[in-house]
Amino acid sequence: MRPDELKTLNTYFQKIFKTPGLVVKARPRKDDSAEVYIGDEFLGVLYRDEDDGELSYNFNMAILEIDLED
Repeated sequence: MRPDELKTLNTYFQKIFKTPGLVVKARPRKDDSAEVYIGDEFLGVLYRDEDDGELSYNFNMAILEIDLED
């Protein structure tokens, strides 16, 4: 993803989740997706999808059972 696109998505995620520590980062060797973090903790992958001239994003977050046991 382009740097301006990452900045826009970063601002959107921080606003929606009310978490200033949330960061959208470029993925090495990938230009169709980004990684989402809170601090050093990886949350998930954000995929860019452009189909028939329409642009959308898909956020994929896996939740491990062990994480729910706190």
